[in-house]
Amino acid sequence: MRDALVVADVHSPAVVHGVHDSDGISRWTCLARRTGLYGGWEAVEWAWLPPGGVSGEHLHSRTEELYFLLRGRGEIHLDGTAHRVRAGDAVLTGIGSRHALHNTGQRPLSWLVVELPAVFPRPRRPLEQETSVNSIVVRDLRAHGPLDAQSVLTGPLRTIHVQDLPPHAGVEFAARGTEHTVFVLSGTGTARTADREVALASGTALTLPLGGAVRLWAGDGGLEFFHAVLDVPLPTEQRAA
Repeated sequence: MRDALVVADVHSPAVVHGVHDSDGISRWTCLARRTGLYGGWEAVEWAWLPPGGVSGEHLHSRTEELYFLLRGRGEIHLDGTAHRVRAGDAVLTGIGSRHALHNTGQRPLSWLVVELPAVFPRPRRPLEQETSVNSIVVRDLRAHGPLDAQSVLTGPLRTIHVQDLPPHAGVEFAARGTEHTVFVLSGTGTARTADREVALASGTALTLPLGGAVRLWAGDGGLEFFHAVLDVPLPTEQRAA
């Protein structure tokens, strides 16, 4: 296995004042960005709002976003329509969508953000899939199973899902034609490449660049994690090998 792994966590976030022109504070951490990766990532981020906090309405003219709610409950506004969301829900926001997030609960609200470039012009879908809506809320990603993000978004994000490893079980990810990002939701374990071992706990993020491989092992209490897969076109010489 190639020893290539981007490791980060959420334990020392930055404090942001007036996020997207809203009042109040939020917290934010960048878990991975394009540097050192080969795919079309803009960034993988963690964000946090206090009770009553707001991430102001904004529009992306170049990128698409995935939100995955980690803790708390709130209300996301998509093109003027409010949707209640809570931990475990996923939100896919397509290019040109206006969105804002409000913490309506009594506890902090936190979520993952995966931002990616959109494809221009937007590909035409089959007739049975044609819709003017290019943003959706997926209730309870755990129950939904793997979600094909390309059914909504235009860019390189392929699948997202939540995986639960039983105690002492393992799973391996190989980044051939793909890159992967993993965020530990609960439990403990280890991540191993050929030359490296990383302790895993809630709030740990791993991003696996093209050509790498990593094996995750769950600890005594099991390991639950969010997993997103990104398409990365292979160089010509690798496709021919």
